Amino acid sequence: MADIGATRTGQFFWVDLAATDAGRAQAFYGQMFGWTAESQAANGGVFTRLKLDGRDIGSLYQLQSREIEAGAPSHWTPYVLVDDLEAATRRARELGGEVLVDPFLVEGVARIALILDAVGAPLGLWEPLAPDADERDRP
Repeated sequence: MADIGATRTGQFFWVDLAATDAGRAQAFYGQMFGWTAESQAANGGVFTRLKLDGRDIGSLYQLQSREIEAGAPSHWTPYVLVDDLEAATRRARELGGEVLVDPFLVEGVARIALILDAVGAPLGLWEPLAPDADERDRP
């Protein structure tokens, strides 16, 4: 689980790498920065937690073949911590943004959504799961 620590709502909190070759990306960042990797099941698939000194710093996952065939390049997505994901996505729309991916649960991790801001830049929104939350009861 990601450690919120001193991170406050509205601060950058997490980063994901969607990779055309997740194994190659994992090897590159391991050699470049000493990041280690730990695979985790979620939503019927697998993603890899990236760690530095045993602490989560982000994650990476393999782009699906249909995404690669459609021309999607490897790309990073930064996430900002929010208290209420539905309110944050509503607010993004009100301010001229667009919701690319509606809020959804990443099992055992968080609830996330992806938006385009008012100038077209992509951004992830991250709502941590309450430690005692029953994920089945989450929207």
